[in-house]
Amino acid sequence: MGIHTRVKGDRDSDPTPLSVDLSQATSAEAWGVEDSEKLYRVEGWGDPYFSINAAGNVMVSPRGDLGGSLDLYELVQALRKRNLQLPLLIRFSDILGDRIERLNACFAKAIARYNYGGTYRGVYPVKCNQHRHLVETLVQFGQPYQFGLEAGSKPELMIALATLQPSNLAKSNDFEDTLLICNGYKDRDYIETALLAMRLGHKPVLVIEQLHELPIAIEASRNLGIKPILGVRAKLSAKGSGHWQSTTGDRAKFGLTIPEVLAVVERLAASEMLDCLQLLHFHIGSQISAIGTIKNAIREAAQIYGELVKMGANMQYLDVGGGLAVDYDGSKTNFHASKNYNMQNYANDIVAEVKDACEERGISPPILISESGRAIASHQAVLVFDILGTNEPLADVSAPVENEHRSIRNLRHTYSQIAVENYQEAYHDAIQFKEEAISLFNFGYLSLRERAIAEKLYWACCRKILEITRTQEYVPDDLEELEQNLAAIYSANLSVFQSAPDAWAINQLFPIMPIHRLDEKPTNRGVIADLTCDSDGEINKFIDLLDVKDVLELHPLEPETEGDSTSKSKHKPYFIGMFLVGAYQEIMGNLHNLFGDTNVVHIRITPKGYNVEQVVKGDTIAEVLGYAQYNAEDILENLRRRTEEALQDQRITLDESQRLLQNYARSLSSYTYLSED
Repeated sequence: MGIHTRVKGDRDSDPTPLSVDLSQATSAEAWGVEDSEKLYRVEGWGDPYFSINAAGNVMVSPRGDLGGSLDLYELVQALRKRNLQLPLLIRFSDILGDRIERLNACFAKAIARYNYGGTYRGVYPVKCNQHRHLVETLVQFGQPYQFGLEAGSKPELMIALATLQPSNLAKSNDFEDTLLICNGYKDRDYIETALLAMRLGHKPVLVIEQLHELPIAIEASRNLGIKPILGVRAKLSAKGSGHWQSTTGDRAKFGLTIPEVLAVVERLAASEMLDCLQLLHFHIGSQISAIGTIKNAIREAAQIYGELVKMGANMQYLDVGGGLAVDYDGSKTNFHASKNYNMQNYANDIVAEVKDACEERGISPPILISESGRAIASHQAVLVFDILGTNEPLADVSAPVENEHRSIRNLRHTYSQIAVENYQEAYHDAIQFKEEAISLFNFGYLSLRERAIAEKLYWACCRKILEITRTQEYVPDDLEELEQNLAAIYSANLSVFQSAPDAWAINQLFPIMPIHRLDEKPTNRGVIADLTCDSDGEINKFIDLLDVKDVLELHPLEPETEGDSTSKSKHKPYFIGMFLVGAYQEIMGNLHNLFGDTNVVHIRITPKGYNVEQVVKGDTIAEVLGYAQYNAEDILENLRRRTEEALQDQRITLDESQRLLQNYARSLSSYTYLSED
């Protein structure tokens, strides 16, 4: 048996060998870093940024193929010595720059290949990750490519106007300028602010997504004496794929139907402003896994663009929106966590489809725009957290005691008889005898100690059966649950709701793996439980080649050795990395159980190694309490008064009261996650 037994997603791909089976590695000595690379599919999702070095640690190459790398495990150790506690979000700024360069290079190559008469101007959708240091870094890396921003709300417009470098006023009509695409719901203030920003040298494009926005834009333009650049967002009949396919088509939240697009054209023509309509925008959803979906949408949009030109609009831009996917599981298929195309395929198909449509109509090709946020931002962030401990079912075959109950003797006999020939039958026998023992306990015929013996024998049977199933090519369906039922629970120092909300909300898969000990065979299977008291605060779905795994291969925790100063816990530190979390996760994280923002560091590669460019400290307990309208000084004073009352009643000593107040005050200023001390 491999870790997987059946395909759970409909994928288009070439037949590929199954991922590595732990049962085939007979000893720890036989395991190497190549086995870990196959097991965790590092090359599939991590190339060219992540790999494993000879020491068994994850290596990060922030500049991709351009050279320069660092050991992630050693980096985490160094950051801990800088008093940066885990969990820790590490942003590799150079990856952000490499993603922008790759995207622009792909479109440049496609434009040259197809002899396309237009150009490409990308924009970053601020909604993908609005954090200041990331947006500022992105704008810096994007300047050589006139890479702009997309704002989907009034707050994001404020960010864009303060961050983008305005063009020279004398070039305000040059279509090569950096663009600011203004999407989302708009009120008068939004529209007027965008128009007035043109006086500064910005080039905002107001995309009409609701019909009521158009008269506001026309009136604001006349009142201010500023001619706007307008776009329309069309609802296409072509639909997306994956998690967000229901957000597209006729019932999409945003955009105009074709009759509404025609109404915009007619209203602008009647207002003698049809020349202001210069952009067609569409969006068929995030994380489009199938290239065919993209091609269908481009084909339809190119025809709409041509019709708008024919109707007299001064069309200049075609904005293909977002959707460029990230291969989270490395399978290169049309599974929702993957994609069956690469960035160059994406650029080629857009350029080729638009060129053909324009040539058929004899019109000039537009400037192409994409809003590729996920594909730009995902790779640059890695969340590293530590494991606090493990918990798994107690399995034990202790020596029998005198006069054991028949149900316990039956379990012992079942265990002794388990073999390849009868393991399925033995499994059902073990279940039956365990249920009998529980029933007897409930009616008072078994003691608590006897029930404990029965349960440990049952789990011992399950473990013995599981070891057999791992050697089989086929495992019966009724035994598939064994792997998950026997999985260890690895307690992690993180909040899924804060740092990986998509894993909880929409079952998004992220690559997760240890960042060290990868030259050792991971002999355990486990799931990851976070610090929250919510049963949903668990990660129990993991990437695999042809399946979604219910368990993750992990190493047993190593006992702390005498004199080991690296940890004050009972085991050596064990660090897990969650990769490709740079898009959406940070900004969408919530304060479940009041676990706040994690510590964040920005790392840049230098000729001498790396530089910790920026440190953003995570929330303290006082800060998250403030979000819930608690004042730290007030609640500390409340506790002080109660200690005084307890002192008066002699329920606490003076030393105890002071220790309580000191611990309370120190906790208010501490990290919301568990301390390593």
